[in-house]
Amino acid sequence: MKKVLIANRGEIACRVIEACRAQGLSSVAVYSEADAGALHVELADEAVSVGPAPARKSYLDRVAVLEAARRTGADAVHPGYGFLSESAGFARMVEEAGLIWLGPDAETIAIMGDKGAARQAAIEAGVPVLPGTAPFGPAEEADIDALGAEIGFPLLVKATAGGGGIGMRRVETPEALADAVATVQAHAERTFGDGTVYLERFIRRARHIEIQIFGDGAGHVAVFPERDCTLQRRYQKILEESPAPDLSEDVRAAMKAAARRLAQARRYRSAGTVEFVYDAEKGDWFFLEMNTRIQVEHRVTEMVTGTDLVGMQLRLALGGLDDLAEEYGVLGGRWAIEARLCAEDPEKNFLPRPGKLERLDLPQADETLVVDCGLRAGDAVSPHYDSMIGKLVACGPSREAAMRRLDKALAAVRVEGVVTNAGFVRRLLALPDFAAAEVHTQYVDVKLAELLTGETAPA
Repeated sequence: MKKVLIANRGEIACRVIEACRAQGLSSVAVYSEADAGALHVELADEAVSVGPAPARKSYLDRVAVLEAARRTGADAVHPGYGFLSESAGFARMVEEAGLIWLGPDAETIAIMGDKGAARQAAIEAGVPVLPGTAPFGPAEEADIDALGAEIGFPLLVKATAGGGGIGMRRVETPEALADAVATVQAHAERTFGDGTVYLERFIRRARHIEIQIFGDGAGHVAVFPERDCTLQRRYQKILEESPAPDLSEDVRAAMKAAARRLAQARRYRSAGTVEFVYDAEKGDWFFLEMNTRIQVEHRVTEMVTGTDLVGMQLRLALGGLDDLAEEYGVLGGRWAIEARLCAEDPEKNFLPRPGKLERLDLPQADETLVVDCGLRAGDAVSPHYDSMIGKLVACGPSREAAMRRLDKALAAVRVEGVVTNAGFVRRLLALPDFAAAEVHTQYVDVKLAELLTGETAPA
């Protein structure tokens, strides 16, 4: 392997280019017409246009991206996250073309991308799953009322092909169930081409805990310290940290063991994340899903362990990871926490605010701060893609120190031309409930009005 095509854009494309350079590999960027002058295009050794601005006509065009690899003589494809990263069909196309896919095999991507199949895989691996029903489609006869009564309320209606909060609806009462099922099925059919759904128990005071794993494809799976991604809005993460605060050692160990069992059962290859929901009231925990790719928050794990997860992906493809450990621990009591800086307006229901970045001043990175950004002053936050400008990842010798470092970094951000969420994130960091680890996945949604005024009472 000598040349890697990065099938992505923005900060993750820049991150992979950095890792390629560290391994002595050439990089190929792909770009849409909207990204012709983008930073990742400038940083790569080569760059190829793959189509117009809309993602479906460029970054999601599997044929165009694969043709770019062929034209440039790339040996491998790194998908980053989003776009084609969890497309089993694209992974299969890459491997059938004789190229190296820098991720898990297509079959694993397909199984873990189907929530019903993923639940079954977890059950077979002895991993606890939330009480739920078998998947059922719009044309199938299902006694929805009986299924709802069996699960209990509140519950979630979830599309089997969904993810990241897309294709999901909470139902509080039996009377609202039929309409919710019909709505999610119709939305899933339009969005994913698959209207299959299932019902699952909803935990009111849930925490979102995830375990980073890395497999060599031969059954050896390393596990890393857990990340806590509880503070989120509408299932979209806002702050991510490691280790998870106020989590017992027994639960940590049990989650890591479960993540390893699931990955070993699939003979998992490359980086992946097994996500769990933790019931803060009862102490129970359950499998949520598995992400078969590198995560936005992978830098959090890198900072507390001193590893390079993207570099490990490349090294695995270059000939193996003979030094892959069984488990990676936190170095010297470190703590890391990440914030996503987005062009969105918290005062207007977090509406994305694309536009030209007339000014973009970010704090200087150092040993306590990573700054990942794929934009510069003068660039535009495009309406065609995600509104994330970049991410700031702070590290310290304690949770309090990491929080202070992140707040200082956010305070130094200066953006003109678009509205950002920087002030809102600083408000979250200052919450007594957050400092006390007494938040849950619905916290921001429940407390939003008060959070916007800065007068939030304990949840």
